[in-house]
Amino acid sequence: MTPFPTVSKAPIVGIGSTAARALTAEFARHNAATSALVVGADHASLVVASAVEALLPGDQLTLVAGERSTADLLRDHIAGLGSWIADRVKVVDTLDEASPADVVIVGEPVTGTAQEVRGLLDRLGKYLNEGAVVTLATPAVPGRTGGAAAELFRQGALFGVGSGLVVRNSPPLRVHKLRFTAADPKVAATLAPAYRPSSVPVTRTMHIDSNGVAAAGIALGLAALARSARPKSKLWLIPALAAAPVAAFFRDPEREAPTDPAAIVASADGRVLSVERMADPRFGDGEFLRIAVFLSVLDVHVNRVPVAGRVADYFVEDGGYANAMTAAAEHNVAAYTVLDTEHGTVVVAQRTGLIARRIVQRTPVGTLVARGERMGLIRFGSRTDVYLPADKAEPLVTVNEKVVGGASVIARWL
Repeated sequence: MTPFPTVSKAPIVGIGSTAARALTAEFARHNAATSALVVGADHASLVVASAVEALLPGDQLTLVAGERSTADLLRDHIAGLGSWIADRVKVVDTLDEASPADVVIVGEPVTGTAQEVRGLLDRLGKYLNEGAVVTLATPAVPGRTGGAAAELFRQGALFGVGSGLVVRNSPPLRVHKLRFTAADPKVAATLAPAYRPSSVPVTRTMHIDSNGVAAAGIALGLAALARSARPKSKLWLIPALAAAPVAAFFRDPEREAPTDPAAIVASADGRVLSVERMADPRFGDGEFLRIAVFLSVLDVHVNRVPVAGRVADYFVEDGGYANAMTAAAEHNVAAYTVLDTEHGTVVVAQRTGLIARRIVQRTPVGTLVARGERMGLIRFGSRTDVYLPADKAEPLVTVNEKVVGGASVIARWL
């Protein structure tokens, strides 16, 4: 019995290096000892190579062969990688021989119906430790996988669903991260920031968010259309020249978080607007220390998580679009991400402004997030507020101070 569903006569869907990294990212980001199980492993696949590359001392990786490999081929492959790898990788003949793991990876794209996917998830359920994550990929090309299957992922995983589109694969894949039991917020402190396949690398230290790639593509498309329609006109230069600054607005640089475990980092690039103590019954009893940062149009607009924790809630409150630097901005449209942490409730508020009308949030409820991890963005300038338990945090910034998201320390746990 195959451990994963397939559609009869369905085309073979390959997994490239970017998709393989996305599938194994949840295993790779754990700095503490972690167990992983790859179901449907192929001795020649990039998924197995990526999982093996992620191994750290204390980790345990178990492989179950898929349709295009055998247990013996996998054992020979692992033995050829040396004793350090062989000591940490176990190959079993059937899924029934595997032990529960912290991360379960389906090594081949799932191309089945919703009913078949449900059977897969039901079967994998007994191999999940408490708070474990299942990662799997489905073809993003219409017709390869029914929409009902994708909907099943969203409905079935009650404690965290992440889904990322990997365009740099042939065909494109959508990688799903599912959690069916609640994770311990303390585990977040041992995690590295999650890998985001939607962030397109330009250099080793600079990426462009997928929103920027799409916006620049639209601008270049308009330029091509204008030149085709009116070849003698120079109007096509306007959208063509706009493509570069539009893409630059969505730049997404790599950031190095401080090593101090008590440090709380800025959620956004910009200038500190206010540092104040206040009560907010929406987030619980007691006072909160709120640090508000204004983002100009020239600042990086990718927002980051200030502390490690688990996303406990997310909600949007309606309002206006006043200038983010004014008191009226308190009543602007805002998206609130509530985190459970070792130190209590922490909230990140992404506020719209006079120009900003679009908030992107990419950390679903139930997700474990590392300090400094990307959580979304606000388009075209606005404000990001961080709420901390006032009796447990000490502010380290002052009004008008410039901060860098994911790197600048704005406060410290007491």
